[in-house]
Amino acid sequence: MMRPPRAGIRRKIWAVYVLQVAAISLATILGVYGAATVLEDVLIKRALSGEAAFYWQRWDHNHAAPVPDTNNMTGYLLAPGTTTAALPDALRDLAPGYHRVQSGGSFVLVHVSDGPPGRLFLVFNQEQVGHLAFLFGFVPLILVLLIIYITTWLTYRASRRALSPVIALAKVVRDWDPKNPDLAALDPGNLSSDPDGDVETLARALHGFASRIEDFVERERNFTRDASHELRSPLTVIKLAADVIVEEDVSPFAQRALQRIRRSVRDMEAMLETFLLLARESDTGLRQEEFVVNDAVREEVERAQPLLEGKPVTLELHEPARFALCAPPRVFAAMVGNLIRNACLYTESGSVRVSVGDDYVSIADSGIGMSADEIAQTRQPYFRAGRSASAGHGVGLSIVRRLSERFGWPVDLRSEVGTGTTATIRFPQRLPAPPAAS
Repeated sequence: MMRPPRAGIRRKIWAVYVLQVAAISLATILGVYGAATVLEDVLIKRALSGEAAFYWQRWDHNHAAPVPDTNNMTGYLLAPGTTTAALPDALRDLAPGYHRVQSGGSFVLVHVSDGPPGRLFLVFNQEQVGHLAFLFGFVPLILVLLIIYITTWLTYRASRRALSPVIALAKVVRDWDPKNPDLAALDPGNLSSDPDGDVETLARALHGFASRIEDFVERERNFTRDASHELRSPLTVIKLAADVIVEEDVSPFAQRALQRIRRSVRDMEAMLETFLLLARESDTGLRQEEFVVNDAVREEVERAQPLLEGKPVTLELHEPARFALCAPPRVFAAMVGNLIRNACLYTESGSVRVSVGDDYVSIADSGIGMSADEIAQTRQPYFRAGRSASAGHGVGLSIVRRLSERFGWPVDLRSEVGTGTTATIRFPQRLPAPPAAS
């Protein structure tokens, strides 16, 4: 089932919003973490190293200079030859350099260096680093994130408001039915949201396009209605006149001419019926009814019999199975009739075999056949095999394929040059048929 445009677009906007917030949060947290690392590993270590160097300079001028002792840093001086008992336990085994150790339940950063009066231990309270990082890092981080989140949320809301007219217009276009056009639905003034200039321009363009579609649909209905009446009437007159004249005592030449007229009228009626079916934009007006396929095929076989007059060709009907359909009978007759007439027209000798299976109707002939390239070209109207001497119009197979696609009845066409052609129509939605009358 198609997802409504409103839900799809808003979901995409929400996904972009979440991704932006996640990316900004991750980048900010990584930045603060990097700043804290720099604060500890660069600034504090450099500060301890500088304090140690400054103490040695002071000691050179005054051997009684006290070791550093501030709020954040504590110094210890271990003279040569003295024991480490005066040092805290965590410092006694440290070599010169930087160390992170745990002392008194917290972590401290220790810088150890050697000088003339002994070994100097400078201890920096690590908790102070955490406090500094929190004061100068995470507090601003929270404020920055809040500002970013609020700004992004406002942007998201503004984007939704900006897209609301487009979403509303897309929903109207999706629900608009060309078969029953409602031009007022595409009027910019009837949209649920206030459209801006661009959306209003698009809505007006769609409204004009819908108007042209409505005119086209109306012209199509008028044409199919008028053509159905105006073309059938003269064909009926010609057919009745030919039936009357053929009963008269006329010359053999006139009889042959009348038979050709009658065949041509029958072909014209079938072709007209098929063209009118294809001219409809939809299936509206085609009566659905349940019918037995075998009976409909038998009628088409009888109609095609006159096409074989004067040809050494037999037209056979085999019915190994029976089934029914609930569909427009005219469409079925047009498809099967076109295939049977094609087989009769393109077969000069041999047989045309029509079979009704469990869920298919097949028409096999011993005619001229077609190559693979010619089968591919049967989708094109008015294509005829180059070897054919038939007076066919070259639209039969094209019509069959178009009806097949519209009504979901797949057609399989197999052919071999010089051997013949087999066309099979399958009917997935078949119904059981009542037994044949004895």
